[in-house]
Amino acid sequence: MKFSWTYQGTEERKVRSFLQSHGVSHRMFSQMKHNGGAILVNDQQVYTSDYIKDGDLVTIVMPVETGNDLVVPDFTPLDVIYEDEHFLAVDKPYGVTTVPGHADRLHTLVNQVKGHLLDEGAEDLVPHVVTRLDRDTSGIVLLAKHRFAHAVLDQQLQDHSVEKFYTAYVSGHLPDDHGMIEEPIGRLPGDFIKRTVTPDGKLSKTEYWVEHRYTNDENQPMTRVKVQLHTGRTHQIRVHFAHIGFPLVGDDLYGGPLWYGLKRQALHAYQMTFYDPFIEEYRHLQTDLPADLQALKDIQG
Repeated sequence: MKFSWTYQGTEERKVRSFLQSHGVSHRMFSQMKHNGGAILVNDQQVYTSDYIKDGDLVTIVMPVETGNDLVVPDFTPLDVIYEDEHFLAVDKPYGVTTVPGHADRLHTLVNQVKGHLLDEGAEDLVPHVVTRLDRDTSGIVLLAKHRFAHAVLDQQLQDHSVEKFYTAYVSGHLPDDHGMIEEPIGRLPGDFIKRTVTPDGKLSKTEYWVEHRYTNDENQPMTRVKVQLHTGRTHQIRVHFAHIGFPLVGDDLYGGPLWYGLKRQALHAYQMTFYDPFIEEYRHLQTDLPADLQALKDIQG
């Protein structure tokens, strides 16, 4: 896969500096050097220490990613929200793990994306997960279809410039219509899975807006909230709302009540915005609530 840019400047500039300004990382330089890639100026191969001048066409050729044989393709159809040659956004159902691990190595979203890429006849067969979701959280997962797309999106994640919004149903009635939860999150000592608010954890910020407060005849008060993540810690939304005394409905791991027949935590990633450097515009992705959470939204009261 090739990517090209024309240099416009009054002074000569090193190839490495110019490419770094377009998101080419040190790791990508190494991959091009050792795995069959190339850097070209006006279709002639050059070194990163060479200089370019105004009007030069600079091209990088990324080596093909053949894929890991240990990642077995799963040809389960995906619910594709958006796809082009650089990115793939899917609406992940709950119950599907995002990446292979000890609990599931055959039927994760990554396995399914590899099957999807094979069906497309793609050359690059390594799905790069940009954003991931817990197994029982549904909604938008963004993947990059090659190293370069992953590198530029990973930088946006580090800069906290990717906007991610969720719908969550928490138990009880939140007293404030708007709030920011800023509490550090780390691993719960002695537990492989659970996280907790802890003084030595990583800075974590969760913002929310109340959309509706529900009260029914069975005394099961619940609040629907719009949530924005300003950091991306494991289980962040679940941990933060449990910490302030309003665990998510259905979230048995963090003390949420098992109401309304829900079989998982009531959490759905419904909207995402990121900057697409290949078209130099922002992309907006959105998906509807799945049936089980739509049923909660339709509750009267």
